[in-house]
Amino acid sequence: MTDRNAQLGFDALNAALKAAGEETRLRVLALLAEAELTVSDLTDILRQSQPRISRHLKLLVEAGLIERFREGTWAFFRLAEHGGGADVAHALLAHLNPADQTISRDRERLASVRQARATAAQAYFRSHAAEWDRIRKLHVADDAVEEAIRSALADKPFRSLLDLGTGTGRMLELFGPEIERGLGLDLSLDMLLLARDRLERAGLKNCSVRQGDLYDLPLSNDSYDVIILHQVLHFLDDGGRAIREAARVLRPGGRLLVVDFAPHEQEFLREQFAHRRLGFTPETVSQWIVQSGLEPVMHKSLKPEPGSDGKIAVSLWLARDGRALMANPQRREVA
Repeated sequence: MTDRNAQLGFDALNAALKAAGEETRLRVLALLAEAELTVSDLTDILRQSQPRISRHLKLLVEAGLIERFREGTWAFFRLAEHGGGADVAHALLAHLNPADQTISRDRERLASVRQARATAAQAYFRSHAAEWDRIRKLHVADDAVEEAIRSALADKPFRSLLDLGTGTGRMLELFGPEIERGLGLDLSLDMLLLARDRLERAGLKNCSVRQGDLYDLPLSNDSYDVIILHQVLHFLDDGGRAIREAARVLRPGGRLLVVDFAPHEQEFLREQFAHRRLGFTPETVSQWIVQSGLEPVMHKSLKPEPGSDGKIAVSLWLARDGRALMANPQRREVA
């Protein structure tokens, strides 16, 4: 989502137009409107050298038309989302005929790049599917958990979603069609590979994923309407710290939803799957929420169905940033 009221000074607008007004760079903009890509991806698609592509990308970044972010040793690029440069990029691309021969050829090569990504993601998934299935059978069915997540957030629509510890990107896929923008952060490059493949298969251009530390989010204050921590806290040494950092980037009146295991005794999860905590009591997470400055709104526990293999209940905690409510107590709404 771009800032439609953003304006540029003469020099900045001139620089943005110069950056876009070159054949290769315009092709780059068109490709980045379709997907997040690396220098290597663009080299394969555009059939140009890495140094040449890098120079083009540098100019586009400096002009504010695209954004760059790192994932380990890789750098990904995407069309800018905010500011006057983003408006210029989107306005130019709106006038570009998608059926143009040059653009169509680039899109065909992009499809090959995406297929290579999908193949790598599927290989990783197959190698870990048995492990994930073993854990999945232990707790409440995913469908029931997702229904409870939707119900917890159903009272008010929201425009932006931040999914912390996004894993395979399922939360973004679940809500992506209904929001303007979604971002998933995860430390694992392998999981980001899966998440990016999932989002591309779902056609969710408004959602993206990137590498990020939950204790030190690369985001400004008051950035998102809804933040989800889904099955993340049990991997962390300091869940309270992660919730405080999430609260920092939550907008006034926004909501934080925590979904995790209730207390259990499955010790093998700690030994074999790096779970730091074997579930959480309602009081533990509620206390972290209060200490972060948020207002607890709801706690709910879902027990495994009788007769299933499930041994672990799943809990949900919903919290709200009360700043908007204090500013206008008559308007009890969430963005």
